[in-house]
Amino acid sequence: MAAYLPVLILLIVAGVIAASIIFIIGNIGPKKPNKMKDTFFECGVPPIGDAKKRFSVRFYLVAISFLLFDVEVVMLFPWALVYRDFLVFGPMILNAMLVFLGILTVAFVYEWRRGGLDWE
Repeated sequence: MAAYLPVLILLIVAGVIAASIIFIIGNIGPKKPNKMKDTFFECGVPPIGDAKKRFSVRFYLVAISFLLFDVEVVMLFPWALVYRDFLVFGPMILNAMLVFLGILTVAFVYEWRRGGLDWE
């Protein structure tokens, strides 16, 4: 347990700093609410309509799918860069990556067939 003591101290110090910053901002910062400050603001363009527009669940499913497949494909770049350095384990790593790509392809085709990528 003595090896984890520095990590515990770091977490406590980080928590104290975060809590003190939140406390200071909440209690010492200026509070002069008015109608103009309470309006939504987007890049200097005056707000038009209701900013609390509800999005379809489909939008979030497509976004999560995009992130999932995008992150998985990004995982291929480090592997591709160091593949030549693996002389002994190269074929085994290649087989593992082909299995990974196969599973990823099956998942992508399944989601595509189920209509998970359609926005309508």
